[in-house]
Amino acid sequence: MTRTSGRGRALLDGTEFERFFAPDVVWTTTETGEGTHGQQAVRDLIIGLHSRVFDARPELVSLVCGDGTAMIEAVFDSRQIGEFAGVPAHGAHVRIPYAMSYDVADGVITAVRAYFPMTALRTRLTEAGQPASAMPTT
Repeated sequence: MTRTSGRGRALLDGTEFERFFAPDVVWTTTETGEGTHGQQAVRDLIIGLHSRVFDARPELVSLVCGDGTAMIEAVFDSRQIGEFAGVPAHGAHVRIPYAMSYDVADGVITAVRAYFPMTALRTRLTEAGQPASAMPTT
């Protein structure tokens, strides 16, 4: 059984996890370089990914904490329920590993860096939505 911190439980339980973010928190998706700024915007991004675009159940693999920093390794176990990166929802189930890095100051998260393979996720969803006859054979 995986132990989850109060912050992790807040996300999984759908409670007000944004209280753990600094008002000016910055989220960066490292693969694309895209950024999201501010407590509410970062919250909305996370909620959107976990419950509007995907019905997601993240699985914690490991957690490392240090002075002013934390990092997790996890698996994004999800079913697509909304459009993602131009791919319509087909109900595809995906499991994809990812990592998150957090900067922490004064008890709140000030920066989040998502090491999340967006291109691989989009490819898997695209392939899952194609009829079997359209899939390449190996």
